[in-house]
Amino acid sequence: MLTVPVRQLGESERRAVERLLDRDPFAGAQVAERIAARGLSWWRAEGRILGYGPRRNLESLCWLGGNLTPVLASDAAVSAFADLLAGEDRLCSSIVGRADAVLALWDRLSGTWGPARDVRPNQPLLATDTTPAVPADPEVRRVRSGEVDRLFPAAVAMYTEEVGVSPLAEDAGRSYRRRVNDLVRAGRAYARFVDGKVVFKAELAVVTKRTAQVQGVWVAPEWRGRGIAAGAMAAVVRDALARVAPTVSLYVNDFNLPARRVYERCGFQLVGTLATVLF
Repeated sequence: MLTVPVRQLGESERRAVERLLDRDPFAGAQVAERIAARGLSWWRAEGRILGYGPRRNLESLCWLGGNLTPVLASDAAVSAFADLLAGEDRLCSSIVGRADAVLALWDRLSGTWGPARDVRPNQPLLATDTTPAVPADPEVRRVRSGEVDRLFPAAVAMYTEEVGVSPLAEDAGRSYRRRVNDLVRAGRAYARFVDGKVVFKAELAVVTKRTAQVQGVWVAPEWRGRGIAAGAMAAVVRDALARVAPTVSLYVNDFNLPARRVYERCGFQLVGTLATVLF
């Protein structure tokens, strides 16, 4: 059987790539945002877009940058991507995307790229296009530019708790602080402050024409169990739907039952399952 080769895509194939990403607007959101902002030229995009399928019938994509993200990757595409990537050193810090493709890729790459620090095989992907029935917390608002110093410790705590390593470990946290500052400046960071301290935070970490993807949801440990999360998330969803995108999406670890209950109360519905491999 003739094998369809994997190839690196360029700006001339941007429309085909965008059409493919439109078919999976939630799982492919991070890739779609990157391409909308920087195109497909690797020197601008800080990563590569690999394509699988004939030139006139692009079937699957794989983004290779800080993350490795397969999009609409069939079994044949996964095998082809893995054959290519197995011959390269691992530069990405994670593999993330639809669970079937991610886990199949990892099964083929683990022998040369392993070991992983953590594998999260079941992360429900949720989305909503409806204003939450839960009343919004009026104290949750967009973070102002002069409040980055107050937000940053909470962002570090969230990242460390969620990912398992501190974002300060690499370059003393300068790149992470730059990311937090960029989100604040773009009006994509939300928080509730009590006595000058962050007790809730969340960001629209990814924004496309199709969705605003929430990440970095965090409640200060001493405030957990007080029932503030649902109203806080409702405030974020309401603002994002009114101001940013026609849908709001996110993904959550399957074992995080309190968070899943909050998202259900805010109207989120299951639209797929992601998986993440962390290095």
